[in-house]
Amino acid sequence: MAKLLIIYHSRTGGTRQMAEAALQAAQAETDAVLKRAEDTQPEDLLAAEGYLFAAPENLAALSGEMKEFFDRCYYPVLGKLEGRPYGLMICAGSDGNNALKQAARIATGWRLKQVQPPFIICTHAQTEEDILAEKTIPEDALETCRELGAALGAGLEMGVF
Repeated sequence: MAKLLIIYHSRTGGTRQMAEAALQAAQAETDAVLKRAEDTQPEDLLAAEGYLFAAPENLAALSGEMKEFFDRCYYPVLGKLEGRPYGLMICAGSDGNNALKQAARIATGWRLKQVQPPFIICTHAQTEEDILAEKTIPEDALETCRELGAALGAGLEMGVF
């Protein structure tokens, strides 16, 4: 059975909800594991056949914890993941495009293959109070996450990626 590794960081719960929704659907298709970015090691990446990165955007960039994961794991797996499939989803308060570009650029450096279009879920959090508050991702947005998880899981399991 193929293994999908879902790696996420979440400070206010939005990205965690997205990652958990994707995991739920992916597990119906293949072996899927959810790991927090801070707990993910290079060995975890090497043990998986595909990846889903779920990250928040903070201050117009990838969250520090997600960037730390990429920084910590980048060189130990460089040249060892080439061609493996990945998906990407971003939780943002207003835009999310820069975080998406950063993560996609790192994946390109690893020579991963994007097999599903990335997407951004916007919470519209604009005030300090809203930005720091626990998030609740709407059901229709979580369904998008489930669709991505299911597609990645099924594609891995069928060997189409």
